[in-house]
Amino acid sequence: MHKIDIDLVEMTMDVMKYAIDRISATKREIGKPKKESELRALVGETITEKGVGGEYAFNLWKQHLIKANVPADHPRNLAFVPAAPTRAAVMFDLVTSASSIHGAYWMEGAGGIFCENEAMKWIVSLTGLPEGAFGVFTSGGTAANLSAIVTAREYWRSLNDKNKVEKGLIITSIGAHSSIKAMAKVVDVDVLLVNSEERLETKNLQKTIDNLTEHQRQRLFAVVATGGTTNAGIIDDLDGIATICEKEKLWYHVDAAYGGGALAADSVRHLFNGIEKADSITIDPHKWMFSPYDCGAIIYKDMELAKKAHSQEGSYLDIFKDEGAHGFNPTDYQIQLTRRVRGLPLWFSLATHGTNRYKEAVERGIELANIAGKMIEENPNVELVRAPSLSCVLFRRKGWKPEDYTHWTYENHKKGFALVTPTKWKKGDAFETVSRFCFINPDTTEKDIEMILDSMV
Repeated sequence: MHKIDIDLVEMTMDVMKYAIDRISATKREIGKPKKESELRALVGETITEKGVGGEYAFNLWKQHLIKANVPADHPRNLAFVPAAPTRAAVMFDLVTSASSIHGAYWMEGAGGIFCENEAMKWIVSLTGLPEGAFGVFTSGGTAANLSAIVTAREYWRSLNDKNKVEKGLIITSIGAHSSIKAMAKVVDVDVLLVNSEERLETKNLQKTIDNLTEHQRQRLFAVVATGGTTNAGIIDDLDGIATICEKEKLWYHVDAAYGGGALAADSVRHLFNGIEKADSITIDPHKWMFSPYDCGAIIYKDMELAKKAHSQEGSYLDIFKDEGAHGFNPTDYQIQLTRRVRGLPLWFSLATHGTNRYKEAVERGIELANIAGKMIEENPNVELVRAPSLSCVLFRRKGWKPEDYTHWTYENHKKGFALVTPTKWKKGDAFETVSRFCFINPDTTEKDIEMILDSMV
C-alpha cells in the first residue's frame, strides 16, 4: 500500500489545485442532497478487493460526491450553527493533517501543542477567568461538556464517601443544548430542566432548587447555564446563577459553545458578565471563531481538578510522567486520549489576521442579525418571534403550518439555493414551528437575506 501511496504523490498537483480552487473561490454552489441509491448509481462500488485506483476515486469525489454536500461556509447556509473558517485556517488544516502529529502528549507533539496553547491563552483571556485557568481543545461542544461534567462529578464524589454511591443530579433549562442531556446519559446522572426557553433567571433557578426533595438536594452537584442558546442566542443570567452556585456550593458550568465567540465583541460582551465566575466553560472555535471542523474547547478554573478526573494510567503511559517528557499534556484534561492538534488551524489564523480582525468578523454576525430583524419587520409576509439575540433570528411566515416550513426548506435545498431550516419555539404550553437564521459567515449579504425572505411565497 505504501508503494502505491508513493506513486499517488504524482496526484499532488491535482489535489492541491482542488484545494486551492476550493479555498480561493468567492462563489460556490450550496450542494444538493441525493439519496444513497442515487449516489450508488453514480459511483458504483468503490471499495473492492483490488481497489479502483486513486485517480478514479478522486474523480468520483470531484464529479459526484462533493456536489451532494452542503458546505458549512456557504453564505446562504443559515441553518443550525454553520461555520465560516478563514482561508488561513482551512489552509493550515491541510498542514496539520500532513504533519501527522499526535497531540495527546507534549513528548510527541510539543510544537503543535505549544501553538494550541497560544490560541487557548487568547480564548481564556476573553472569559475573564482568574489566573491559573486554562483549557484544551476537543472535538466539539459535546466532548467539552462531557469532560466538564465528568470533572464536576468526580470532584463531587471526592467530597465524601456517600457521594460515590449516589446518582448525581444537574440542573439546566429546556433551552440548553441537546448535548447536555446526551452527555448526562453517558455520565449516568439525572437532569432536571427548568421549564423556560427564555433566559434562565436567578429566581427560577432558586425556586427549582428550593423545591427539591432532601434526597435530590443531596444528589445535586452542578448547574449548567448557557451563554448563547443554539435555538435563539439567549444568554442566561450568568452573574446571578454564579451567586447561587457559590451559595449552594455547586459546580458552575457555562455552555457557550455557540455564543462564546461573542466574548470578542465589545457590543455584547457585557451580556456575559458572570462567566468569569464559572468553574468550567465550553466554547467551540469551529462555530463563531472561524476554525474548521472539528474544534471545540473546554476551559477550567482549576486545571488540577480536571487532571484528577481525566489523567489516564497505564504502564505504556508511564514515560509521559517522566521528567524527560515534561510538558503540558492535553489528554490529561478531557475525555480523549488520541487527539489531533485541532487547535493548530485556529492558531495560524489568529497569528495571520490578529485578534482585532476576529472582533470585526464576530461583530458582523451580530450586525447581520439586526439587519435581518429590520427586514423582517418591514416585510408584510413575515414577523419576528422575538428580537434578534447575538446572531440568531427567529421569525414566522404568517399563515404557515409546520408542513409549509418543511416543504420550503426542502425546495430551497433541492434547488441548491439556500439551507434554512425550521425549529420550534415554546409558546405558552405548546411549541410553535417557526423559521430561524443563524449568522456566522461575514460573507453573507443583505441581498442573500432578502432573496431568502422573498422565497417564502
